[in-house]
Amino acid sequence: MARRIIGIYQKLPLLESLPLSFQHLTAMFGGTVLAPVLMGVDPAIALLMNGIGTLLYTWITKGGIPAYLGSSFAFIAPVLLITTTYGSFNHAQSGFIFFGLFFVLMSFVVKKWGIRWIDIVMPPAVMGAVVAIIGLELAPVAAQQAGLAPWPTATGNIVAPYVIDIDTIIVSMVTLCIGIFGSVMFKGFMQVIPILFAVIAGYLLAFVMGMVDTTVIDNADWFSLPHFQAPVFDLTAIIIIAPACIVVLAEHISHLIVTGKITESDLMKKPGLHRSLLGDGISNILSGFTGSTPNTTYGENIGVMAITRVYSVWVIRGAALLAIAFSCIGKVSAAVTTIPNPVMGGITLLLFGVIAMQGFRMYVEQKVDFSKNINMVLGAITFAAGVSGAAITIGSVQLKGMALAAVAGVVLSLIFWIFDKLGIMNKEN
Repeated sequence: MARRIIGIYQKLPLLESLPLSFQHLTAMFGGTVLAPVLMGVDPAIALLMNGIGTLLYTWITKGGIPAYLGSSFAFIAPVLLITTTYGSFNHAQSGFIFFGLFFVLMSFVVKKWGIRWIDIVMPPAVMGAVVAIIGLELAPVAAQQAGLAPWPTATGNIVAPYVIDIDTIIVSMVTLCIGIFGSVMFKGFMQVIPILFAVIAGYLLAFVMGMVDTTVIDNADWFSLPHFQAPVFDLTAIIIIAPACIVVLAEHISHLIVTGKITESDLMKKPGLHRSLLGDGISNILSGFTGSTPNTTYGENIGVMAITRVYSVWVIRGAALLAIAFSCIGKVSAAVTTIPNPVMGGITLLLFGVIAMQGFRMYVEQKVDFSKNINMVLGAITFAAGVSGAAITIGSVQLKGMALAAVAGVVLSLIFWIFDKLGIMNKEN
C-alpha cells in the first residue's frame, strides 16, 4: 500500500493537525530557545516572534512553502562580541534589522534577474555537498546530547575524562529506536507522527528514571508576556553582523532547494525564491525592532517533513500558533523546556541524518556526473572544507562547517565560470 502523503496546500481535520503541529514545535523548540539563551535574552520573545514571523512568511509566500522560521545560530558569535566588548543586545538588534533589509534587497534582485545566477555560484555539485554538510555538521551536537560523545568546553577542548552515563544512553537510544522503527513500521495516522511519538515516549521514560526536573513548571506563572526591547542604531554592530548575512543566505537557498526536493515541487520558481527571501527578511526586521533573535528556515522541521511526508503549510501554521500561545503560557513553555537532552539527542540523530541524506539525494536527482573533473573537484573541495574542521575568521565571524563549505564552493564555482568565459576551461573535463 502506498504511503500517505499530505500535500503543501492540503488541510487536515483539527484532531489530526494538532499533533502534527505539535510535532513540528517540539522539533524546533530546542534550537529556538537555546539561541536566545546563549545571546542573553528572553527565550519567550524569540518563540513569539518566530511564530509571528512564520505566519507572515507563509502569507507572503502564498501558502506555497512549508517552512518554519526559528532562531538562527549564525549570529551568536558576532552578537556575543558586541555584548561582551562595548554594547548591549539592543545594539545588536540594529544588525538584525540590517540583515532583514539585506534579504529584502536580495528578494528584489532575484525577482529582477531571476535565479539562473544561482546555478553559476552554487551548481548542483556544490549545493548537494552543502546540504549534506548541514546535517553532518549538526550530527555531533545530537551525539553529545544523546550521551554518545563528550561535550566541548567553552574553549572548544573536549572535557576529559569522558564518562559514559548509562541512563543517558538508555533514554536516547530508546527514543532513537522508536523514531527509526516507527518511521518504517507505523501505519495509518501513527505513520505521520513517529517523531512526536518518539519524543513523548522518551520523555515518559526519562521521567520514570528521574531525569525530568518539574520544579521549573511549578514555579512558572500561567500567564506571562515576553520581554520587549527597542533597538539602538549602531553602525559598528551592523558591520560586525553583516558577514553572517551571507552565510544565512546560502543556508536559506539550500533549505529551500531541499524542501523542494522533498515535496517534489520547484519552490525556487513557484512561489519563488524572491517571495521566500522577502518573507524571511520582513520577519527579521520585525524581530530586530522587538528584541528577538534573528531567524532562519529550520533544518529540524525539514527533517520532520522528510520522514513523515506531511508537507501541509497549515500544519506549519498550526505550529506557529502553538509557539505564540506557549510564549505567553508560562507553565506550558516551561514544560517543553524540561525535555531532557537525551530525548532530543536521540531524535535529532535521526533528523540530522535525514537532512544529510537529502544532499546525496540531490546528486542523484540532479544527475551530477562525477566522471567530469569539474564536478568531482567542486564536490571534493566543498566537502573537505565543511567536514575537515578548518576555520577561517573574517572580522568577527568565523567561517567553518557549512558556512566555510558554502564560501569555498561558491568561490571555486565563480573561478571556473570565469575560466569558461575566458575560453581556458577544458570542456572535456
